[in-house]
Amino acid sequence: MEIWSSGLTHLLTGLGLPETAAVIIALAIGAFVLANVGPVLALVLILLLRKVISRMQDRIGPNRVGPFGLLQTVADALKLLSKEDIRPANADAVAYFLAPILSVFGVILSLGVMAVAPGWIGVDLNVGVLFLTALGSIGIMSALMAGWSSNNKYALLAGFRVVAQLLSYEIPMVLAMFVPVLLVGSMRLGALSAAQSLTIFGFNTGLGWFGFLMPGAFLIYFISALAEGEQTPFDLLEAESELIAGFHIEYSGMKFAMFFLAQFLNSFFLGAIAVMLFLGGYQGPFVDQIPLLGFVYFVIKAFGVYLLTIWIKGTFPRIRVDQMMAFAWKVLVPLVLALILWQMIALKLPGATLDPVTGDVLQYGFLNYIAVFAGNLVVLGVVSNVLMNHFKREKMRTKRAFEPKSLIGVMQPSSGD
Repeated sequence: MEIWSSGLTHLLTGLGLPETAAVIIALAIGAFVLANVGPVLALVLILLLRKVISRMQDRIGPNRVGPFGLLQTVADALKLLSKEDIRPANADAVAYFLAPILSVFGVILSLGVMAVAPGWIGVDLNVGVLFLTALGSIGIMSALMAGWSSNNKYALLAGFRVVAQLLSYEIPMVLAMFVPVLLVGSMRLGALSAAQSLTIFGFNTGLGWFGFLMPGAFLIYFISALAEGEQTPFDLLEAESELIAGFHIEYSGMKFAMFFLAQFLNSFFLGAIAVMLFLGGYQGPFVDQIPLLGFVYFVIKAFGVYLLTIWIKGTFPRIRVDQMMAFAWKVLVPLVLALILWQMIALKLPGATLDPVTGDVLQYGFLNYIAVFAGNLVVLGVVSNVLMNHFKREKMRTKRAFEPKSLIGVMQPSSGD
């Protein structure tokens, strides 16, 4: 099935429009969809977060504005639109105003390469995975710009944490994303989703998920995505007890809202990327006959990953900065590098079916898949063991880890008393 923009262009040219005009109209419709789907989706994500967290914490949650509180996030958006726009007197005006725009810009652009159904993709880039990683760097730069341009020490410190946390966890996340790319031999998100079909007796069950074959890579990606999305337990960029509000402390009104719009969308889209790479994408029963079902499957899976993120947010406490950095550089990065090296060896084992003309791999054999799965099981076991040991250590901590007994009774009054 052709990409929707090409199909719309052919339809418009068939109606008598010049090809140039048809292309412009098709691209304009795509831009309009991208510009409006993001904000509307963010309203749904915020309401879902409030409802789920309040249910987990035995609270009611929004229930006054609209039926069942469904319009609460709309009211919040209108409130932010009406708030006064305040800018620090000594702020760098250019970087200060560009930062919130860039934060949303990078996230919205990722919609353009997501394969949400067979043929439903804006642009099926041959470097789609690499394009997504490049867009993630825009968000990091926007947060650093906000912290530096605000002329606020707390915001600047939070900006430094952006560099430390997001760049550190971007390395294992990107490397984990390239694990399925090595298997398929393509960075096209449409091809990665299509490769996860599983046909049994001529029926596509859609259960050929790479997450089953590569559980270790999926776990590393998911943990790194939590850190990249600034979600618990890695929400150190906005640690209220340490940095007040983080890098956006000097922003108000819609500028403040744009950072949170980008954060919520980024968390959801990171889950959507996990769906495309590890959870079958749009694959499912009867998706070959009814492409619309692919969109339904994709949305259900993406919201399922987002609900898992909310569950983690409402369950686990925030970790320390040193624990966060040590886990990234001492655990995740070495493991994912070893996993990629092992997979390259595993895919070279005998058993693959080759094209007699070009010599390209048409299908890997049973031995190749078993070796890839075994390497991922080792990584899964190591990461799980590290996490379980951390939970045990934290459980044994007392409420007051330090009691200054040596100082009791030795305090002397000052000379002025």
